[in-house]
Amino acid sequence: MTDSAVEAHFDEVIARHDRIEPRDWMPDAYRRTLVRQIAQHAHSEIIGMQPEGNWISRAPSLRRKAILLAKVQDEAGHGLYLYSAAETLGVSRDELVDNLLTGKQKYSSIFNYPTLSYADVGTIGWLVDGAAICNQVPLCRTSYGPYGRAMIRICKEESFHQRQGYELLMTMMRGTPEQQEMVQESVNRFWWPSLMMFGPPDENSPNSERSMAWGIKRNSNDDLRQKFVDMTVPQADALGICLPDPSLAWNASREHYDFGEPDWDELAAVIRGDGPCNAQRIEHRRRAHEDGAWVREAATAFAAGGEIGD
Repeated sequence: MTDSAVEAHFDEVIARHDRIEPRDWMPDAYRRTLVRQIAQHAHSEIIGMQPEGNWISRAPSLRRKAILLAKVQDEAGHGLYLYSAAETLGVSRDELVDNLLTGKQKYSSIFNYPTLSYADVGTIGWLVDGAAICNQVPLCRTSYGPYGRAMIRICKEESFHQRQGYELLMTMMRGTPEQQEMVQESVNRFWWPSLMMFGPPDENSPNSERSMAWGIKRNSNDDLRQKFVDMTVPQADALGICLPDPSLAWNASREHYDFGEPDWDELAAVIRGDGPCNAQRIEHRRRAHEDGAWVREAATAFAAGGEIGD
């Protein structure tokens, strides 16, 4: 097939909302966009283990510890699925990890905020995983096959994580006044960073328009942010939590909630590396990568037919 023919075939697949597979021809810019997005998603799952992992040894009961352990293990699995999806685009796992550790590739800004109380475990499950679900469910229909198939299982598990977080907060809100205050303080800290998870406003998002034209993304940043607010406000009412936004109000003419403007300067600073925990998160990941070198070397030797300890 000629170059024009394969490009036309690619355009036809995208136009009918079908799937591009690894062996199919694709524009270099499409491939680069996918590598960037899938890598950022994978890095976010791996770095995202840290904030909640911080509370595993301090969970208040064996049941809560087991739930939190299972969730953190799920996040590790999500990262591995996504790294595997990225590898089908011709990039190696080593290159992806190096890009994370050297700052060439990013991860979600939300994970650069500290978890200061145990209530944060519930708030992350409810708000952060809730925002992730809004972002990720449409990705089950993304135009790149391996990415979309990985997202099906990931979204099922993220939905469970969101319910787990909501259940924890509901339990605490039925508890003592001190527990209720802890939950409200946690939500006050995580509400605005959760809204920033959807990225900058559409007019300031350099990649969204092209990604949507290619079917990589199915919804704009602002549409997803609105969906998240509309979904979350009734849940907050049921919990008895006050969301920290004086502009939050139902708009009958739009049939959506109006809400305030996040601090986009703060988002830019966190993405730039100036968030509360940027350096800590990468240093922890770098140290873990170095400490695990012997495991990777042993696995490589075993796969090559050698013996552990050779």
